[in-house]
Amino acid sequence: MSDTPEGRPRVTRTRALVAVVTCLVVVGLLGLGVHADFAPQMDLDGAVSEAVYVGDDRAVSLNWLLEALTTPGGSAFRLVVFLAVLAWLIRRRHWPVALWVLAAVAVVGPVNSLLKELFGRVRPDFDQGGARLDSLSYPSGHSSGIATLATVALVLAWPVLAPHARRLWLSLGVAAVFMVGLTRMLLGVHFLSDVVGGWALGVAWSLGVALAFDALPGGRGALPAREARPIADESSR
Repeated sequence: MSDTPEGRPRVTRTRALVAVVTCLVVVGLLGLGVHADFAPQMDLDGAVSEAVYVGDDRAVSLNWLLEALTTPGGSAFRLVVFLAVLAWLIRRRHWPVALWVLAAVAVVGPVNSLLKELFGRVRPDFDQGGARLDSLSYPSGHSSGIATLATVALVLAWPVLAPHARRLWLSLGVAAVFMVGLTRMLLGVHFLSDVVGGWALGVAWSLGVALAFDALPGGRGALPAREARPIADESSR
């Protein structure tokens, strides 16, 4: 049944819903561990932070590189990227698509901030300094931001990408998400569970909004499917 045109959107929605629920469970369990100072989680976070933090005496060039690599997770970067996307969608009169993209990108930041206030985790504190930021730590806003950016971009572009291009852009998206999360720990501003929780939040929020707006491939809120050339038919002639 899932091979029929009618079955594909239904299978896609089911998988997306499973992913949303799974990611929300991850966010909740890690958040409860933070709130309760769950010893195994705290020990792992501390060990990873001490192992990967590059220190306050890092070279200026390395600091510049890390700051550049972590930028795609920031709200300003998302704003610049998706203002251009929204302008294109509005110009093409893809109103439902523009609406769900706006909801996904614009609201993830406030949702992340509410969760930070709820769990109230302070930033990593190192003996030899550290970033010592005043803002709270769990979940990582940069990690949720880049996960949202990548997920929304993939869901949005999936119907118009060729199969080989889908694999390429999926790989690039995963690499970008991993890169930003790693830089947050290298800079000493987040624990491992902050990063993982942020990733899970970004994926859950993006797919959840896409489900609510029926924006997954084949849905009313998705871009029209790419007109593929019937290569198989031509080769069989």
